[in-house]
Amino acid sequence: MDQKWVNFIFIGLSFAVYIVIAIRSRAGSTKEYYTAGGGVSPLANGMATAADWMSAATFISMAGAVAISGYDASRFLMGWTGGFVLLTILMVPYLRKFGKATVPDFVGDRYYSKVARAVAVICAIFICMTYIMGQMRGVGVVFSQLFGIGIPAGVIIGASIVFFYAGLGGMKGITYTQVAQYCVMAFAYTIPAIFISIVLTNNMIPQLGLIGDFTAGNPTQGAESISFLDKINAINTQIGFQEYTSGKLSKINMFCITAALMCGTAGLPHVIVRFFTVKDVAAVRKSACWTLLFIAVIYLTAPAIGAFSRVNLIQELHQTSYKEVPTWFKDFEKTQQMVWVDKNGDGKIQYFGPAKSEANTFSVFKGKQPTYKLIAKDGEEEFGSLGQRLITNEIDHSNPNELWFGNDVMVMANPQMAGLPKWVIALLMAGCIAAALSTAAGLLLVLSTSISHDLMKKIIKPELSDKQEMKYARIASFAALAIAAYFGINPPSAFIAKTVAFAFGLAASSFFPTLLIGIFSKRMNKEGAVAGMISGIVFTLGYIIYFQFLGGKPSQYLLGITPEGIGFVGMLLNFVVSFTVARFTPAPSQEIQDLVEDIRSPKGVGAAVDH
Repeated sequence: MDQKWVNFIFIGLSFAVYIVIAIRSRAGSTKEYYTAGGGVSPLANGMATAADWMSAATFISMAGAVAISGYDASRFLMGWTGGFVLLTILMVPYLRKFGKATVPDFVGDRYYSKVARAVAVICAIFICMTYIMGQMRGVGVVFSQLFGIGIPAGVIIGASIVFFYAGLGGMKGITYTQVAQYCVMAFAYTIPAIFISIVLTNNMIPQLGLIGDFTAGNPTQGAESISFLDKINAINTQIGFQEYTSGKLSKINMFCITAALMCGTAGLPHVIVRFFTVKDVAAVRKSACWTLLFIAVIYLTAPAIGAFSRVNLIQELHQTSYKEVPTWFKDFEKTQQMVWVDKNGDGKIQYFGPAKSEANTFSVFKGKQPTYKLIAKDGEEEFGSLGQRLITNEIDHSNPNELWFGNDVMVMANPQMAGLPKWVIALLMAGCIAAALSTAAGLLLVLSTSISHDLMKKIIKPELSDKQEMKYARIASFAALAIAAYFGINPPSAFIAKTVAFAFGLAASSFFPTLLIGIFSKRMNKEGAVAGMISGIVFTLGYIIYFQFLGGKPSQYLLGITPEGIGFVGMLLNFVVSFTVARFTPAPSQEIQDLVEDIRSPKGVGAAVDH
C-alpha cells in the first residue's frame, strides 16, 4: 500500500476517535465548558495536561532545533521542563485553593480591580494568540506534507478541525480528547526513536544510544567503533558546522532565553487552567506528578531524535547524486520544505555549513535548472534554517551550500531517512497532528474564556446568562482562530519553536510576576500589579515587534539578548515597577490581606507569615 494511504488510515482513525470523544463530552454548562465540571481524575488530567503542554513546538520543532543547533537547543529542554516544576510548586496549588477558573479571574479578585482584570485579559489574549500562531504553523507544515498542498491550505484545514471539537466541547471535550492525543503522541514519538536507535547504535533505548557507540553497519566488517557523539561532532565539522556538542549562543543570551522559557511556563494561562479540572488541591498535586512523568517520556527522547536525524540527513544527502536521492527527499521538495539548487552543475547535493562555505570557492552554474534566491527572513544567517525563505527566481552565489530545509521538517523526515516501516511513519504523522491540535484547542479555550467570562461577564455585561456566555465564547473562538490562522500562514518566525518562545516571553513578563507576588505578598496592591503587568508586556512586545517586523538589526540587541530571551528582562522590569508603585500607594484592605494569608495556609496549620 502506498505511504500516503497508510498515513490517511492512521490519521483518519485518530481523528474519528477525537471527534467521537468531543461529541460525547460536549459541554452542557459553563462549569463544564470552563473546568470540565471539576471532576477529572488526576491520572486523566495528567495525560491531558501533558498533551496540552507538548505542543507542535515540542513535538515537531524542539527535536528539529536539537538536530540543527545541537547544544544551543538545550535552552528549550531546560527552560520548558524547569518551568513546569516552578508552575507546580509555586503556582498551581495556591491558585487552585483560591478557586478561580481563569488567570484573569484570579488577578481581578486578588487585586480587587476591574482594571487589573481587563489588563490580565489583554495579556492573556496576546500570550495565547502568539502561542496559537505557532500551533497553526505546525498544523500547516504537517498537512502540507501529508496532502502535498501548500502550508496556507494546511493551516486552514487544521483551524477548521480545532474549532469543531474545541468550540463545541469546551474544557470537558478537550480534556478527554487530549487524553487520547497524549497516547497517540507518546507512541508516535518513542517507537520511531527506538527503531532508529537500534539501527544507528544497536541499543533499543534511545537515551542510552545517544551516549553509546555508533554501530551502523556490520560489526564483523569493520564498522566504526567511536561514540555516537564523537561521530556526530566529526560529520558536522567536516562540512563546516560547529561541533554538535558545543554552542555559539552567548552565555547571557542562553541564560535569558532559558529563564524566559522557564518563568513563562509558570505563567501560561492554558496550562494553569488545566489544574482547575480536578476536585481539590490534593488532586492537583497528584495530577502534577502524573503530568511530569508523562512529559518526561517525550522530553527525554527529543535529544536522541534530534541527534539521530542529524546523522541520517547528512549521510543520506550530502554528496549524493540527485538521480539517486531517496523518494522521501523529492516528496519534501514538492512542498518546498526542502530545496536543492545545483550551483556547480555536478548533479550532486552539497550541504555545507558557514565555515566550509567561507573557505570554498566554486563555479557558477548557468544551466536550464530553475534557480532561487534564499534569504534569512529575520536577518539571521542560519544555514539550513526555515528562516531562509524561497522568494524570487535569482540565486545567491555567496556560498556553495546547495541544500535548504526547515528545522520543523526534521522530525517528520526522520523515520523516512532511516527507512522505517510505513506504519511507523504514519504513526508519527498522526502524532505530529495530535501535538499541534491538542495545544491549539487548549489555547483557544483560554482565549474564548478570557473574552466571554472575564471581559463580557465580569466587566461589560454582568447580567449575561450561562447560555449567552457560552455563545460569546464560541464567537470568540471563531474570531481567534481566524486571526491565528492568518499568522500561522504569515508567522513572526517560520521556525515554530521560536514563535512559541515569544509567547513564553510575554507570559514571563506579565503573568508570572503578578501571580507570584499575588500569592506571596500581602502588601502588593492593584496599582502595583497593573503598572507591573503593563510595563512588562509593553516592553517585551515592543522589543519583539521591533526586531521581527520593523527591521531591527541583531547588532542592536540589548546586551546581545535576542527577542526569544527578552521576556526575562521584561519580567525583572515588572517586579521592579510593581514593588516601586506599591510602596508609594495605599496597601490592600485587611480583607484582601487575609485572603492572601488563607490561600498560602494548608488546612490544619497556623497562619502564614509574610516576610
